Amino acid sequence: MMNHFVFLAVLLHLKSCCIAYSHQESLVFPVTYLNVHKDLALQRLLVEWDVGKSAHNAELVMSFEIQVRRADEDIVWTEFLNATLDKSGKPLHWTWDSDLPLECMSHSVRIRSKAEASKTWSQWSLWETIPGLDASNISEPKIFPDEKIIEQGFDISLCCVGRKGQIIKEFFLNSPIPYFNRTNSQVGLLIAKNVTFKGVPHVFCRESCSEVNCFAYAVFFVGRPPDTPRDFSCQTRNMREITCTWDQGQDTYLYGSHSSKYKLSEQFSRTSVPCTVNCSERCLCSWDIGKQRIYNITLTVENPLGKRTAMDVFDVAHRIHPLPPFQLWEEYTDAEIELHWEQKEKKIELFCQAEVRHPNGKAKLYNSSDTRLYRNSITLSGLQPYTSYTARVRCGAAKHFWRWSEWSKPHSFRTKEKAPSGKLDVWRKITPALWGRNVTLFWKQEAGFQANGEIISYEVTWERADRSKPEHISLSSDCNSTRIFIDNHPYRIRIIARNDVGYSHPTVLIIPAATDTEKKLNNSELKEEHVNGTDGGILISWKPRDKSESYIIDWCNYPMLQPCDLQWKRFGPNTSSALIKSASFVPGVRYNFHVYASAANGASLLEKKTGYLKELPPRFDPDVKKVELSYHEVTLHWDPYPTDEIHPGFLRGYHVYVSPVQEDCNLKGSKKHVLAGGSVLCKFTIENPEEKTYTLKHLTANTKYKFAIKAYTGGGETPIINFRYIDTPLDYMLYLLVPLVVIPSLIMAVCLWKMKWVKDCCCPVIPSPNKSKVLSFEEFKIGSEKVLKLSDCIPDTLALDNEDEAKKFPPRSLMSSMPIEDKTDDQNPSSFYHNKNEERSLTFTPTPQTHTWFENFAYSSYLAVETNPYETPGTLETVKGELSAVLYQPQYYLNILNDASTSSPGEAAGRMTNLRYISQTDVHCIGRRL
Repeated sequence: MMNHFVFLAVLLHLKSCCIAYSHQESLVFPVTYLNVHKDLALQRLLVEWDVGKSAHNAELVMSFEIQVRRADEDIVWTEFLNATLDKSGKPLHWTWDSDLPLECMSHSVRIRSKAEASKTWSQWSLWETIPGLDASNISEPKIFPDEKIIEQGFDISLCCVGRKGQIIKEFFLNSPIPYFNRTNSQVGLLIAKNVTFKGVPHVFCRESCSEVNCFAYAVFFVGRPPDTPRDFSCQTRNMREITCTWDQGQDTYLYGSHSSKYKLSEQFSRTSVPCTVNCSERCLCSWDIGKQRIYNITLTVENPLGKRTAMDVFDVAHRIHPLPPFQLWEEYTDAEIELHWEQKEKKIELFCQAEVRHPNGKAKLYNSSDTRLYRNSITLSGLQPYTSYTARVRCGAAKHFWRWSEWSKPHSFRTKEKAPSGKLDVWRKITPALWGRNVTLFWKQEAGFQANGEIISYEVTWERADRSKPEHISLSSDCNSTRIFIDNHPYRIRIIARNDVGYSHPTVLIIPAATDTEKKLNNSELKEEHVNGTDGGILISWKPRDKSESYIIDWCNYPMLQPCDLQWKRFGPNTSSALIKSASFVPGVRYNFHVYASAANGASLLEKKTGYLKELPPRFDPDVKKVELSYHEVTLHWDPYPTDEIHPGFLRGYHVYVSPVQEDCNLKGSKKHVLAGGSVLCKFTIENPEEKTYTLKHLTANTKYKFAIKAYTGGGETPIINFRYIDTPLDYMLYLLVPLVVIPSLIMAVCLWKMKWVKDCCCPVIPSPNKSKVLSFEEFKIGSEKVLKLSDCIPDTLALDNEDEAKKFPPRSLMSSMPIEDKTDDQNPSSFYHNKNEERSLTFTPTPQTHTWFENFAYSSYLAVETNPYETPGTLETVKGELSAVLYQPQYYLNILNDASTSSPGEAAGRMTNLRYISQTDVHCIGRRL
């Protein structure tokens, strides 16, 4: 029963819930209250609204849609918001940040709502408007925002509001910052993106008019928020005052009232620190300590774009930074110096340190010992006598060391003198003299020598090895050499340095007795070896000698001067080479070196060397004194070229350059040398520096040549600047050979040509029948001979020299279009030519004729041999027999034609002399039938 009632209660509750839900789903709760305010400092709209009380009582979950509009423009912002109502009935709130200044134009807001479970929105509320300057009556255009501070790299939006009835014509920046603007309306817009600091930008605005009240301008500032203070720390220098310092960081570009402001506060006491901040290179702030010993200081720096903080927690006793020592002085003891100073804070236990700087620039630190913490002094040891030093001191807290104080001012002092220590480095030069030798002594302070004071003199003593009475001289401290005379016996020389306290250890020099060998070596009979410069010095090598204790090399830094500044250097017995370097070495100067072997009984010359740090080209060219010319050779003679020490290099030889003036050179045995201008010279090398003559061969006669002679060293040669010119003589033999060879050759050629012409005219070539192609036929062969019968030939034309003889010949046709035998030719005109070549036409009565035709292949024409019917065959045969003996002789071809023309052999012979054969080559060819 009880379960039944519970079941019924659950059903009733579910029913009521469903009814309530369905009722909620169907209900709409409009906005009953809407209020909008603006916060111009934050450029923000503050919206407040509410719905009916029933919604609060029902504790509904509501959804709201909020829209924002500018002036009469479209919606610029839409946002959805969910909120759960409660029974308290408190209104709802929402904020909106504008990207444009709210002063520029009016902004309106409206809201609608719905229950979360409902699908139906309420009606929009009415627009709630916050008016801008565009809706007010202003007397001149205005720009917003004015004096805005914006962070570098951000964007800024500005507007210019014009008066009613006016439009903004111009709105611009006078800064290189890029921007976008919109004008030609009552409200002009200008947007600058990613602004950077480039001065203070000014903004200008102008309406469409030009009166004074048509213009407006404003400024805005670009800057950075402050950096977090760096290296922030606090300390005390006297246990009475605390000073905090820090680095302010990068420039914010904001100045004056917009600059960064600093504030210090103590967190334990929750009070502000009473100090004034002073910033130059670093910022600092000081205040009195009072009774507090532990501090928690917070530093706050702020400007309009941001705020940063830094913190330092410290115990004052652990932050002691002493003041620097002052008034330094020294006290001398037998072997040490006591350095003293004054300290302002005598109650603070300090640990101090002294820095002593030596003359060579090196510094050494000396620390105070634990037993002298309250004594303001340090003992300085290890200093050199009679040496100037510079000292300074700094201190720090002995307990809870924090920092060193600043260095004191430098204090200079000099240690006391002592007797010189070490030995002088001594060397000598020995030159023969009458009855003895001159010895020039040189000395210098070697590395182990210490003057320990001011040298006032050098003492030189020499005596013979057999203990004769010594001689002595004293030289001032300005001297580093002297010359003494000794005889040829061995000598012992002692040199010492002296100051006000004492003498140095003596340096003993043994001069052996003079020998012939030494004299020869000193007389330059020892051959000098050439050496080369390398690595900034001159390399000297020598052959070691047994039983030598050391080796000495000497040279002159200035070999062309007197004194030459003699230098020497010592080397151990196991050394056989050395690189000699000197700041005085210069290219182009010859330096002479002497290598000595030193033993207990003295030093002897071992080798001589000479060389250059770097060889240079010769200073001048060889002087050509004589030139010997021939047709094809030129011999040059020049003076001996000097090779002494004044020259900048060792003479290696000569180069001879030659070339024709008008063309490049290409002589046999030469090398090409191209000048800067591109012309080519022939180059000949003479490798013997003692040569004084050279012959140029294979030259061309009657040609102008230019030549130059250059001496060269290991440093090369100087450029070719000047040439000498020569003209090779004219070779007359060449011109004599021309008439002797060419003219006879021409005469012989002319004679040969004339002989052929005379031969052709006087003795023409007679054709050979055996060479005629026409006789190659079988019918023209008799046995092995080729025979052409006269009767088989018919001449083309017949000419008679005698008119009377011509009349005796009846007209005959000598030509026919084809061979015909025993036929009658009705028309057969003939042509005869008189010996005077006068053409005559003769008319004859045609009579029957019998013709025998033969085609003359040898002359490419036809010859007609007539037969007279009235002639007897016997007579014709007789004539033919006679003519056969003169076969192929044209002057006999036409002497027999018929019996009527030959009355007797005598007349025939007479006629033969009067007949002339005319070949087809002398008359026009009529043609040939095949």
